[in-house]
Amino acid sequence: MSSILTNSSAMVALATLNNVNMKLNDTQNRVSTGLQISSGKDNAAYFAISETMKGDSGMYESINDGLTSTKNSIATARLGAETVSDLAEQFTERVAFAQGNGVNLGDVQSELDSLVTQIGLAIGQSTFNGDDLVSGAAATVTVVSGVSRSGGTFAATTLSFSSVDLGAIQTALGNIDLENLDTGGTDTAVPDTLTEALTMAETQLGAAIAAATSLGVSEKTIEGQQSFLSSLTDTIDSGISSMVDADMESEAARLQALQVQQQLATQSLSMANQAPQNIMSLFR
Repeated sequence: MSSILTNSSAMVALATLNNVNMKLNDTQNRVSTGLQISSGKDNAAYFAISETMKGDSGMYESINDGLTSTKNSIATARLGAETVSDLAEQFTERVAFAQGNGVNLGDVQSELDSLVTQIGLAIGQSTFNGDDLVSGAAATVTVVSGVSRSGGTFAATTLSFSSVDLGAIQTALGNIDLENLDTGGTDTAVPDTLTEALTMAETQLGAAIAAATSLGVSEKTIEGQQSFLSSLTDTIDSGISSMVDADMESEAARLQALQVQQQLATQSLSMANQAPQNIMSLFR
């Protein structure tokens, strides 16, 4: 039965066209944005997870940048410690030379004084952006190395390393005066004999080597953490991509199919709207 008041075929065709248009709009949005999930309405769970992980990825990148500054400070301090170690080795060699007979201690002491001065210059220049890890008393330095969401709680993770006291090495070597030994034996910081002077110099050389080694280990640790953070950030970004990014090959195929469906639905609606015109022929 045909009716001029109700066109069921047009209603079905219109509903089909609206449904196709809705799907087409969604597909076009995915193609234009590259995202399958761009808001909470697309998939609330995935959207919440992806936004949280995006935040973590951004924090890891910022922390990695901060560690770069710390690494540069340690690298500068390490260079200073290695320089002091080299100078302390030369100092020890000159004191060892002074153990022989007929050596002019005044000439040797002039060399030692020059080496102590060079050590002071190296210490003064071994800072990065005002960060001094070499001239003060050795202290523990703690830096943020990452974040953790273990057990559903958020917390910052840290790395600790020790600064070094190269100033103490300079002071100890500066107390060695081969021309004015403490023959009275009353001051423990000043050697009593040439042999004791050599022992003190060797001790400070060992301290300089230990300082350089300690800073080298700290620098390597920071580098390792930075490498881990870079890999972790890449992994997180890849995981986020797999959750929210659109599969562009599939979306392109779907877009073409929906465009064809849209054309067919439009033609179907046009045909359905023409049906009531057939009734007019009955009145001619």
